[in-house]
Amino acid sequence: MNLRGLPSVEQLLQTQIAAELIANYGRPLTLQAIRSSLEEVRGRISKTGETTLPDRQNLLAQAESLLHLWTAPTLVPVINASGVILHTNLGRAPLSNAAILSMEAVARGYSNLEFNLETGKRGNRLIHAETLLQRLTGAESALVVNNNAAAILLVLSALANKKRVIVSRSQLVEIGGGFRIPDVMRQSGAKLVEIGTTNRVHLSDFTEALSEPCAMVMHAHHSNFKMIGFTEEPERKEIADLAHKFGVIFADDLGSGSLLATERYGLTHEPMVQESLAAGADLVCFSGDKLLGGPQAGIILGKTDLLAKIKKHPLARALRADKLCLAALTATLLHYLKNDAEYEIPIWRMISATPKQVKARAKHWADELGQGEILANKSTIGGGSLPGESLPTWTLALTVKSAESFSEKLRQEQPPVITRTENGRILLDPRTVLPEQDGALLVNLANVLQSQKHKDNP
Repeated sequence: MNLRGLPSVEQLLQTQIAAELIANYGRPLTLQAIRSSLEEVRGRISKTGETTLPDRQNLLAQAESLLHLWTAPTLVPVINASGVILHTNLGRAPLSNAAILSMEAVARGYSNLEFNLETGKRGNRLIHAETLLQRLTGAESALVVNNNAAAILLVLSALANKKRVIVSRSQLVEIGGGFRIPDVMRQSGAKLVEIGTTNRVHLSDFTEALSEPCAMVMHAHHSNFKMIGFTEEPERKEIADLAHKFGVIFADDLGSGSLLATERYGLTHEPMVQESLAAGADLVCFSGDKLLGGPQAGIILGKTDLLAKIKKHPLARALRADKLCLAALTATLLHYLKNDAEYEIPIWRMISATPKQVKARAKHWADELGQGEILANKSTIGGGSLPGESLPTWTLALTVKSAESFSEKLRQEQPPVITRTENGRILLDPRTVLPEQDGALLVNLANVLQSQKHKDNP
């Protein structure tokens, strides 16, 4: 076929449709999309031998589809109806309204991130969260970096490079994304000294290892697993006292960073930041976006002299938190200071929600949809926090022809809905759905249910 019948790029650009595309997407990108559309048509016709050329409207529609595809965001909000509160793949902890407003306030213009308003001279970004962390936990000093893995790397690099660090074999963990404690230690230059066995470590194992020069004894959170049965580990205070007897730093990687007592909500006790410091830890590291309920961050608390060395290390600048993180973190910490964390921080609202409250929402969903069964089930904490722990919940169960197909359709809605499947049924857990998302959830469910109905009954 003679491809000369295809309009030129310039001819397509002269159309009203192209003018609208340029207004929405800009001329350079629109030009690229039109060229790509023409190239695709030429290649297809040359390959298939088609005898009909697409008209200008079809070519521009194809270009518009490309523009939409190229500019559509890949990071989008979703509705988490899975029942996993700290869902790592879904961004872990949602932020409180106060944290979001704080981020927006500093993002819209300039801020005093590193400017002292009293002296009119350069300031220090570290002060914005440090004072609150000191007041909340009683720590002498604090530092915020971009995540907890960075916090561990920085502590080891600054204080234990080319020096021995003692870690129990029961704590040489690997968590999501292939993050391994031994690998981080190796990267920092620290020399790993393994003690004990996989399931049991005794104080005498620490004593034996401390007989040779060491820089640090490190205690690592088990994160996403727990050991049961024939196990034994010394208490943090025992390890701290022994380390100090030998003049060695005791660092505690708590991981989750809970500031509230989890047993109040029917869960097992998660070691708290305050408890670790009280037990004698010289340094405590934990995440900002797990049980703290704030933004992604790594928080280091501890002795002033040790934090001073850590803050001066070159990696501290590479790993430091930005203004948005600090704004959200300080707003989150204020909830704890004001004693309203349980009501204002989304993950603690989810954890503290009673089965009766959750069941009422599930029943409301069923009533609105006119279908579904309310079933007792379990919500999980997730995010490497409280492994194996769950909360009693109630779910809306939908019986559909294909749970896999139905789940896929829900993920294609706007916003996407993430569910779980059990026994061939779709389960939706109200505990992890933010109240303000109920309307969108019901609309999306109704849309998919209706489309499935039409598909089954054409």
